[in-house]
Amino acid sequence: MNLTLPHLLVVPIVLPLVTAAVLLFLGDGRQRLKSAVGIGAALAGLLVAIEILRRVDAEGGPEAIGVYLASNWEAPFGIVLVADRLTALMLVLAGIVGLGSVLYAAASWSRAGVYFHPLFQIQLMGLNGAFLTGDLFNLFVFFEVMLAASYGLQLHGSGWPRVHSGLHYIAVNLLASSLFLIGLAMLYGVTGTLSMADVAAKLPLIGEGDRGLLHAGTAILAVAFLTKAAAWPLNFWLVPAYMAASAPVAALFALMTKVGVYTLLRLWTLFFSAPTGPSAHFGSSVFLYGGLATICFGVLGIMGSMRLSRVASYSIVVSSGTLLSALGMGVASVTSAALFYMLSATLGASALFLLIELLDHAATGGRGVPRPDVEAEVEPGEDTNLDDEEEALVGRAIPVSLALHGLAFIACMLIVAGLPPLSGFIAKLALMTALLSPDGLGTASTSSVAAGTWGFFFLMLLSGLVTIISMTRAGIRHFWSSANRPPPRLTVVEGMPVLAFLFAGAWLSVRAEPVMRYTSATAAALHAPRGYIEAVLSTRPLPGPTRADVEREGTP
Repeated sequence: MNLTLPHLLVVPIVLPLVTAAVLLFLGDGRQRLKSAVGIGAALAGLLVAIEILRRVDAEGGPEAIGVYLASNWEAPFGIVLVADRLTALMLVLAGIVGLGSVLYAAASWSRAGVYFHPLFQIQLMGLNGAFLTGDLFNLFVFFEVMLAASYGLQLHGSGWPRVHSGLHYIAVNLLASSLFLIGLAMLYGVTGTLSMADVAAKLPLIGEGDRGLLHAGTAILAVAFLTKAAAWPLNFWLVPAYMAASAPVAALFALMTKVGVYTLLRLWTLFFSAPTGPSAHFGSSVFLYGGLATICFGVLGIMGSMRLSRVASYSIVVSSGTLLSALGMGVASVTSAALFYMLSATLGASALFLLIELLDHAATGGRGVPRPDVEAEVEPGEDTNLDDEEEALVGRAIPVSLALHGLAFIACMLIVAGLPPLSGFIAKLALMTALLSPDGLGTASTSSVAAGTWGFFFLMLLSGLVTIISMTRAGIRHFWSSANRPPPRLTVVEGMPVLAFLFAGAWLSVRAEPVMRYTSATAAALHAPRGYIEAVLSTRPLPGPTRADVEREGTP
């Protein structure tokens, strides 16, 4: 793919890095300026991501790939950034969630700590770098950049719950990072390279004597990524950490587990596709049944949750399990539907985390709650409806802010539970259709795999039912059992991100056909990785100046 701007692929990494440096130079004050700079950088990053996606999609064909050779060194000897359809999709998703989160934080949370905006930009840098890199060691580097920033963001705002859950979060991720390094060392010992494309090209040539070591190294890598993807039983850290985090951080963290899923999807379709011979589809059953166990764990958590923040956290566990099970199926049509589901689930969870804080402020009379207006007394008559306090309901208007909160809550519930007409329903319908198609059921060559396929189908139905029951129960408590509460105050800065996420979910519903075409092309390219491998390994450095050019330039 020939990009008009050859350095466009490095912008999503350099832009937040430079922005973080600028924010550090601004010092401790100037909070409004810092917020403006952070929002502007996030908006610019989103526009760049959209432009990358547009150019990748305009190239046509499932193999449309852009390669950037850092320092002009060809793969596998130099650092390579690669943008295919999956990368562009994840960059756009990260840009949307990042922009909404930093905009919401501008209302108050960015002032709760000095380094919120620099840490937020470093977090975006790590996310974008993890999506763009074509090298396993640099994937580790960007993972650590992302995690280091997330440690500070998770503790942002202080308080014992954040410190307590944050220590668990840090310890678990440090252990996962150690496993990451061990797996990299074993993989390098077998293949002699850490370039993803080069590893994929060499895997079919590995002898039987080294194949066990190869499987052991990739299995250790998988444990590290499954921990980050919140797969059961490695996800005990997620719910306390996400519940304790501030609202904009939790909204951004809704994307964090998807990074682990993205990495597993990228590596396993590259390394263990059909042409890899004896290693083809290695670990697929683990992903399938591990994902089903994760869905069961998330469903049980939702059933036992009374707080909305806990329901939202367990919904992320359910979405991770759904994506892992889809990865274990190893079918392009299921992968396509799973990518659409990932977009919908992430946007819905991010909106829900932001909305929960607004509802909590209204319930507790927190900051920004206005003084309640004095209502005129209405003398109850024989046909007058009365509330629990035996006061007249006639003529009592629903405040606009309360109505908007309620509508936003209903929209979040529809997306997260997967009910029509929003994108969650289309995503689950596409997944179940793919599972019941000949391609999906055709992979069920054994009774155990067939049981897993049908189990996946029914668990998706069960998770939607349990989610709608739990969120309805929470909605009754927040909206119907609060007659004496003053109407909540809804500021523009806080309301815009929630509405933006919900409108994005509605846009996915309206534009489901072109989005599904894009995800179908993405899945087709993932399950036929030869185009990715050849694009990376065939890209040659740009020719440098010759001796004659240097002498000619030096001639007066």
